[in-house]
Amino acid sequence: MFRPGCLPILIGSLPLEDHREATNLILQYTPEIPLWPQLPKNDREGMVRQFLSGFPGIVDEGKKFWINSGCSDFADQMTLFYEEYMLAESDPAILSSSRFRLDNDTAKGFASLLDVITEVKHTFLTLKGQITGPITTGIGAKDHLGNSIFYDDNLRDMLVKHLTMKARWQVKELLKTTGASKPIIFIDEPGLVSFGSSAFTGISREMVKEAVGEVISGIQNSGGLAGVHICANGDWGPALDSGADIISFDAYSYFANFTLFRNQLIGFLRRGGILAWGIVPTGDPLVIAKETATSLFQKWQDQLQTICDFGFTEKQLGEQTLIAPACGTGSLTLEFATKVLSMTREVSAMSQAYLNRPL
Repeated sequence: MFRPGCLPILIGSLPLEDHREATNLILQYTPEIPLWPQLPKNDREGMVRQFLSGFPGIVDEGKKFWINSGCSDFADQMTLFYEEYMLAESDPAILSSSRFRLDNDTAKGFASLLDVITEVKHTFLTLKGQITGPITTGIGAKDHLGNSIFYDDNLRDMLVKHLTMKARWQVKELLKTTGASKPIIFIDEPGLVSFGSSAFTGISREMVKEAVGEVISGIQNSGGLAGVHICANGDWGPALDSGADIISFDAYSYFANFTLFRNQLIGFLRRGGILAWGIVPTGDPLVIAKETATSLFQKWQDQLQTICDFGFTEKQLGEQTLIAPACGTGSLTLEFATKVLSMTREVSAMSQAYLNRPL
């Protein structure tokens, strides 16, 4: 079983435009579990747009995009989509040349990571990829009438299958490099805890569970570890019960609410689930400026003791912990983003030393 032992991990986005520069920065601070960088300064690498290439009816116009489900040949496009999906389901080798692969127009960071680690012969524990979740994508992507596509049963079904295959493609490609080590794919899905709010009117718990569950199963059945990254706050029950291998949460801001879901959290940890502890703040530059690795480590120690009181030892929790930023750093300045990465690595080192101290 994967036991990270408080190693550092990142979420994905960085405030750079050059993918190779971003990859080198990632290798500097998280060499054990590097990931491919997402650079939202590039138009098609925004959180919602990045994984929609190949989706039926996708229209790009400058920085805007939408799904034109009202075009005359949309039914034909749907038929072709499902035909290709079923072929890829029956023969995953087809994924490499399918609409579900990640291309340089939206995910140049994927190829950049593999190129760099090959050139420098970089050793690592495993590699990390990511996909934006179906709820967040489905609410953010609009059809030609301006409606979120998640509310349309046909579009939602295609979207879930589309994202599942994009995630499976990443697992397949990363396995070529990781070998026996399972790649990690994070599903970036703040919407998983937000259903029931005004922004998610009409979305049921069952819809959320089915949509995210299909992506999780696709990752796991392809040989990867499925993580769910949530930088929001709300009902943590569906995430903890989702079957994900890793839960990434904003421990800096929302730890107290997270631990209110005690029974689900205990169940998640007892089945071997891993917490990506987002102890390093990313939302407010003023907060980032005032914090240090030492202050964050002390905060993490206090939080660790809270969960130990649920019936776990420090050693056990430490083995099932990754140290992470609360979210990506794509909206920060490079100075603050670099500080976040540096503090993440330092807190990780402090945590490992603490758990391995002589007793």
